[in-house]
Amino acid sequence: MKKTLEFRAHDGEIEDIALGPDNKVGVGWLPGSLALQENGLRPVCCMQQVVTAGRDFQCCVWQQDQLVTGLRWHENLPGIPDKAYRYQACRDSGTFLGLGTVTGSVAIHIAFSLQRLYYVKEAHGIVVTDLAFVPESRPGRELLGGHEAALLSVAVDSRCKLHLLPSRRSLPVWLLLLLCAGLIVATILLLQMAFPGFL
Repeated sequence: MKKTLEFRAHDGEIEDIALGPDNKVGVGWLPGSLALQENGLRPVCCMQQVVTAGRDFQCCVWQQDQLVTGLRWHENLPGIPDKAYRYQACRDSGTFLGLGTVTGSVAIHIAFSLQRLYYVKEAHGIVVTDLAFVPESRPGRELLGGHEAALLSVAVDSRCKLHLLPSRRSLPVWLLLLLCAGLIVATILLLQMAFPGFL
């Protein structure tokens, strides 16, 4: 293993690191530096996003050593004091980001925009120590049923809980195209009525 990148990710310790599904290994230590090591199977230029949760009350998404976006409690939960909660664990399925907190809360965000889709305050009575998304394999899809994602959380209270993200409703592509075509036709007809001789 050889180190390929090192940068300061947080002010203080890194609580957890989640890596994309390639062959990189992340190592976090005091005082908040992050080192990425390569196992020799893939070139460094193919590195996926890295997600870190730190003791500085932040959760950050990185591309190489560049901050892509981040979460802070006061920005996402305005009614909660900034220092009352802290991100403890994080996992990245590639599509979704799962977060667990020191107070036992669990959240699921969209990985690229960090839009929160799911949140359970104090799902556990105490620190969430680990998270894992149910894999999208055949047995995993059977467990998901009609849900978009499933996240397992484990806490110091010796419980494992399953969090199911309901499927978001979306329009079929053919219906969206039909609506766009209808809008174009309606616009042309309105312009023709407002300005005779338009066509």
